[in-house]
Amino acid sequence: MKKVLILLCSASLLLSACANRKVTRIDPSETPDLSGSWNNTDSRLTAEELTKQVLKEKWLGNHVAEKGKKPVVIVGMVTNKSHEHIDAETFMKDLERSFITSDKVGLVQSGKKREEMRAEKADMQSNASASTMKKFGLEKGADYILQGTINSIVDAYKKKKTVTYQINLELTNIETNEIVWIGDKKIAKYVKN
Repeated sequence: MKKVLILLCSASLLLSACANRKVTRIDPSETPDLSGSWNNTDSRLTAEELTKQVLKEKWLGNHVAEKGKKPVVIVGMVTNKSHEHIDAETFMKDLERSFITSDKVGLVQSGKKREEMRAEKADMQSNASASTMKKFGLEKGADYILQGTINSIVDAYKKKKTVTYQINLELTNIETNEIVWIGDKKIAKYVKN
C-alpha cells in the first residue's frame, strides 16, 4: 500500500509539473540565449557579418573588372568542430540567404540538392515533353567555393564557464585553387549557473 501511495504521489507531482508549462511564441530574430549554446541568432548574425566581410574585399571588384560580370559562388561544406552539436546546414543556408540578398554574386546549388536536380533532369529526358524538357550541360558553373569550420573553446570552473565560438571561412577560386579571402567571426559567451 505504501508503494502504491508513493507511486501515486510521484505521478501526481509529475503531471502537475507538466500542466504548468507555458509556451509563448517569440520573434525568431530575437531569440533569448537560454543555455549559452550556439543558437539561430548566432547563426544568422554570423552569416550576415561574414557575408558583408567577403563582399567588401577586393576579389569581388577584381573578378568583375576581369570577367565583366558578377561571380558565381557555391557554398561548400562548413564543418562543425565545436564541442556541441551544431547543425551546420542551417548556418550554410543563412550564408546562402545573405549572398542572394546582397545581389552582388550569383549562387548555385550544392551537394545533395544539386544531385536531386540532376536526377529530375534525367527523369525529364524520358518523361517530359520535348518543349518542356530541361537539357543537361546548361548549368552555371561556380567561379568560387566558400568553405569553413565552426570551432569552440570552453573554459569552465565550478558553476561558471565561457564559451568562445570561432567561425572561419575561406573563399577559393575553383579554377586556380587560389584562396582569395579568409574571414572569421568570434562569439564569446559567459554562462553562470
